[in-house]
Amino acid sequence: MHLITDSHCFIVSQSFIYIIALRNVQQNMQPASYIELRKLLDKNFQSKFRIVLYTGFVTGSILTVLCSMNPGSLLFITAAIGLIALIVEIIIAVKGNVPINRIINTWSPENYPGNWTVYRAKWLSVFAIRQIVNITGFVSLLVGAVFES
Repeated sequence: MHLITDSHCFIVSQSFIYIIALRNVQQNMQPASYIELRKLLDKNFQSKFRIVLYTGFVTGSILTVLCSMNPGSLLFITAAIGLIALIVEIIIAVKGNVPINRIINTWSPENYPGNWTVYRAKWLSVFAIRQIVNITGFVSLLVGAVFES
């Protein structure tokens, strides 16, 4: 169970970074700075965060399958909720944030649309939904780890 919650810790840490500061920072950035930040974050996340998500998915799947031997147990229920939350988050990211990232990645600090703040607001809105789903899944895993006897 510790491996599961450890891999999910990496995933949920992204949400907490945004809650603590990064959302407000992005909302207060000028276009050139925002574009540069989004491009750099996207480039780094594309190469590194996938591994974290895949690890979370694989370990969450293994935990859920192993716990399915006792489908009424708290651990199975919380593991299933955690896995479903991770899958939902990935779907939201692929359908919501990734397309917006692709658009932003075509911009330059000198050449961007006049309504760039609409894209920023939409990206942050979609990501806020992902944060709720992500934290819900993590809390579910914690409940299973702490209260399963």
